[in-house]
Amino acid sequence: MRKSKAKAPKAPKAPKAGRGSRWRPYAGTVVALVVVFGGSALIGAHVRGQKATEVKVPTGAVATDGFGLPVKPTVPVALTVYEDLRSPQSKAFAQEYAAVFTGLLATGQVEIDYRLVTQSDTDNGGRGALTAANAAACAQDQGKFAEYVDKLWAVQPADVTDDGLNSETLLKKVGTEVKKLDAAKFVPCVQGGDHDGWVRKSQQAFTAAGFTAVPVVQVNGETLADPTPAKLRTLVKSAVAKAESDTATATATASATASS
Repeated sequence: MRKSKAKAPKAPKAPKAGRGSRWRPYAGTVVALVVVFGGSALIGAHVRGQKATEVKVPTGAVATDGFGLPVKPTVPVALTVYEDLRSPQSKAFAQEYAAVFTGLLATGQVEIDYRLVTQSDTDNGGRGALTAANAAACAQDQGKFAEYVDKLWAVQPADVTDDGLNSETLLKKVGTEVKKLDAAKFVPCVQGGDHDGWVRKSQQAFTAAGFTAVPVVQVNGETLADPTPAKLRTLVKSAVAKAESDTATATATASATASS
């Protein structure tokens, strides 16, 4: 369902969040995907230690920072969604807005850039968000990011303090439920922590930018403050209209210049 090309988000305008809002006025160009899988072999541990600093970008990751995971390349509106795979709030958001995003993608005028953060690990300890995000990045290497994440939501612990996603066995099992995901490539990627360095670097940037919570949604780089699904549709429609108007103006200007 999800495919995208990500554009580097513009500098955000952070709106004020109302008391009790489950949305946060944060924006930025960063996403975090982190991995830590246990292993008994000393050689395996040594290899993972090296990968902690090696920046290996998942196949198809886009945007100028290289942290965006692609979901349906279309134009002219870029919708950026930040998710934490351990966060119940992110799961609830994904389920509530699934139909909205499907409808927006179907118009062919919206691209979605999914970015994963690991703030729940920082807040609650453990590494569930990290290990799950790395597995999602490994799935992305085969173009199966969206399918894998959809399956992962089903096994997410209801209590965010439960570090149940920090399980290599569980994450590999989820992979078996994704059609045409090649285990011969996926399993070694998960076990070896292939994207450790990439994940760690993006998490450091996320933290440095001052972001602390998800979900966060941006339309063309502008952060939205607690919109309803209907409001999101309206905002996207307005952004599409503006983009089309800007394109028409630019085309007319270019034509006038060429004929003069």
